[in-house]
Amino acid sequence: MRSAAVLSVLASSVLLAATPAKAQTEVRIGTASPLSGPGAHQGKDIENGARMAIDDLNAKGIAIGGRKIKWVLQPEDDASDPKTGTAVAQKLVDARVAAVVGHLNSGPTVPASKIYASAGIPQISPAATTPVYTNQGYKTAFRVVANDNLIGSTLARHALGALKAKKIAVIDDRTAFGQGLADQFARAVRSTGGATIVSRQFTHDKATDFSAILTQIRGHKPDVIFYGGMDAVAGPMLKQMKTLGLQATLVAGDGVCSEKLPLLAGDALGDDKVFCAVAGGVSGAQEARFTAFTERFRQRYGTPVETYAPYAYDAVMVFAAAMQQAGSTEPARFLPALAAIRHEGVTGSIAFDPKGDLRNAAMTLYTYRQGKKVKLQVVRGK
Repeated sequence: MRSAAVLSVLASSVLLAATPAKAQTEVRIGTASPLSGPGAHQGKDIENGARMAIDDLNAKGIAIGGRKIKWVLQPEDDASDPKTGTAVAQKLVDARVAAVVGHLNSGPTVPASKIYASAGIPQISPAATTPVYTNQGYKTAFRVVANDNLIGSTLARHALGALKAKKIAVIDDRTAFGQGLADQFARAVRSTGGATIVSRQFTHDKATDFSAILTQIRGHKPDVIFYGGMDAVAGPMLKQMKTLGLQATLVAGDGVCSEKLPLLAGDALGDDKVFCAVAGGVSGAQEARFTAFTERFRQRYGTPVETYAPYAYDAVMVFAAAMQQAGSTEPARFLPALAAIRHEGVTGSIAFDPKGDLRNAAMTLYTYRQGKKVKLQVVRGK
């Protein structure tokens, strides 16, 4: 017969075996961006930035509400298409993700945001800039970049001031992003005065032949051509501008402002012939943190940051910070903490206004020299 002491030890062993030292909870974060088509390099940039954040969080062994968290990334391909974007959004909702980083393009972002809002799932876009996104009144919609109103007016001031443009042509790709940015740029030029918009043209986001619109524009001899769209179209457009002898400077938003543009444009890029703005930026003491991230990214993926990876990284980290503050991974419980967040990220200080827009949003102006993107200055919206 076993002694009482032996039975006590056995009972304790059974209890310890049945109870984990600390329960674990899986938290799934979705990303939605183009992983196929012309914008795939930008979409993969978002996925990779978010994945770095997921891996960093898992390495830290964070506990929320007394449970250790296992962070899982679920990337989805929206193909830069609004219809596909809504299907992807529903897939992420059905997968019960806690939050979504996405989308890249404004076209998919706006309709997808309604689906996330209906499900109560927070969404942070690391790239979409259309004001429509945060003007819908959804409490789940946030972004960590400046919107088109700020970017368009900043680029207009640069074209009129630094570039001293007097005649400007405007082209857009008819997407929500491209047309919205071009419209805002044109409004800012007209309201400021001092220059004339001599031509307004449009193409589409998969176009390859621009000879007709560029020939029409050439007759007006513009100083600046503004293009609202992405780098996959801007690269071939620059080549055809060179072929036609168009000497105008190209001005564009962050869709063009990528590391891949020199490859897409080839020897048509030239020095100081393209000026673009990225909807974010750091200066001063924050630059060291940003540079460290970009170097770590390069070492991990063997490729430089295109544009949006740091913003996707910060979006994931902001979600995690809100969950920690709320002590919960349930969207309904951490959403109020997200709306009130104050977070120092690799892209700078992150806090949201009542609409979900980034407070005191920064923009960075770049040009290209000797085939490399060169930072000019960081400016704040007015």
